[in-house]
Amino acid sequence: MKFNNTYFILRHGEARSNKENFVSSWPEKRKNPLTKRGKKQIKKIIPKLKKKNIDLIFSSDLLRTKQTAEIIAKELKIKTKFDKRLRELKAGAFNGISVKNWREFFVKSERFVKRPPQGENWRDIEKRMVDFLKNIDKKYKNKNILIISHGDPLFLLRGAINKFSKKEILKNVNKLELNTGEFGELKQKTYQKLISPHT
Repeated sequence: MKFNNTYFILRHGEARSNKENFVSSWPEKRKNPLTKRGKKQIKKIIPKLKKKNIDLIFSSDLLRTKQTAEIIAKELKIKTKFDKRLRELKAGAFNGISVKNWREFFVKSERFVKRPPQGENWRDIEKRMVDFLKNIDKKYKNKNILIISHGDPLFLLRGAINKFSKKEILKNVNKLELNTGEFGELKQKTYQKLISPHT
């Protein structure tokens, strides 16, 4: 996939759900703001983000990504555009409950096809993320664009632009997945060059 713009992807800072291990989807049944650590993670990467000359910020509209975007937008003096396609997976009946229960529902290999009741599978997420990217890539040219989203949507997008098969995504999930507060350039087959608040 050849891009008209340069894209950077960022996973939101640590949120309450990451610390307390509950599933936080939409609608947001439990308040899930950034933790103190999560806010620090985002503030720590601001100087590195400033060097990227970001023109546009797109973000999921869930609380933890909104708060992440607000910190960055204020520093970069750019207004955030919120897009529902960048939301976390729709967990349906598992929304708001323990991550342990979620993991017991299915093994990773099933997540491309099996949906939780009233929820999405990985193919659904991949489709909306790719639709979003194609849409903005047609709309803008020669821009540096920051995309703020969640763990699964971002690693599925990275897999999709590399045209990875289901098997390849599962094999490379640890390389494709971003930690909270971590960002990198959205490029084909460049997993190592991630800029992390931990380094």
